[in-house]
Amino acid sequence: MKKKIEGIISAMVTPFTKNGEFVDFDKVGLLAERLVKGGVHGLYPCGTTGEGLLMTTDERKEVLEEVVRAVGKKALVIAQTGGGDLATTIELTRHAQECGAHGAGIVTPGYYFYDDLSLKAYYKAVAKAVKGFPILMYNIPGCARNTLSAELILELAESVENIAGLKDSSGSMSLLTQILGNAPKGFAVFNGADEYGYQAMLAGANGAVSGTSNVWHELYLSVYDNVKNGHLDKAWKAQVKLEKLCRTLKYGQNIAIFKEGLRLRGFDAGYVRPPQRELTAAEKRELAKALETLGVI
Repeated sequence: MKKKIEGIISAMVTPFTKNGEFVDFDKVGLLAERLVKGGVHGLYPCGTTGEGLLMTTDERKEVLEEVVRAVGKKALVIAQTGGGDLATTIELTRHAQECGAHGAGIVTPGYYFYDDLSLKAYYKAVAKAVKGFPILMYNIPGCARNTLSAELILELAESVENIAGLKDSSGSMSLLTQILGNAPKGFAVFNGADEYGYQAMLAGANGAVSGTSNVWHELYLSVYDNVKNGHLDKAWKAQVKLEKLCRTLKYGQNIAIFKEGLRLRGFDAGYVRPPQRELTAAEKRELAKALETLGVI
């Protein structure tokens, strides 16, 4: 990877037309440009926050192409290419390599239970299919069911050249400690649990892949920049606000809350795709009040 893997990478939402019928590609590019102009170091399209697993394979390819077109020369683009089966994951990861993304994040396959032997074979097969292309393992057991153990992460980090890092959304500082304390030099670790971003960075994380940064990217950038510059009091104050923002956004349990937050900040991020649902009028009023109290709007 020519660009250094670090910083605040926004797990960007995907704008859809009403009722989630189509991807609103005009807004995809505009959102990518907005976030990068705002200072984020990269984008992570088609992930959990991006409703990637609710999209067709062609839609995911087209979204990535639009993001690369809009900002690929200005910021990192790490495509979430994981799917429910190996063939689709390889197809999407090869496409990411070919279209100019800087790497791929690959979530563990879900629904069925897979043990470490199964997951090891899965990641090795994908990595082999895109030799030289950086891959970040993506651990989010709360959604994908299957957990990447510390032992498996470290084994793959040591043995597979282009497995370049990890995005961890397990919510476990214990796991991060094991990885950060034992991973080979150059292995990039990104925190995906925004409520303890400051703590993860102090422990040595390279940065974050963040859903909340769609709504208030300036706040997470303040945490990151102040940690990097040694202004830990300022970083901590920003983290306290960030944790409150995470609770206000209900940790992304309904993606519509991110899109409404963006609307309240002046950007129309479109609609969600069913079975995600839009917010009720009462939920929108509650969110507006909470964001105003936090100083977001």
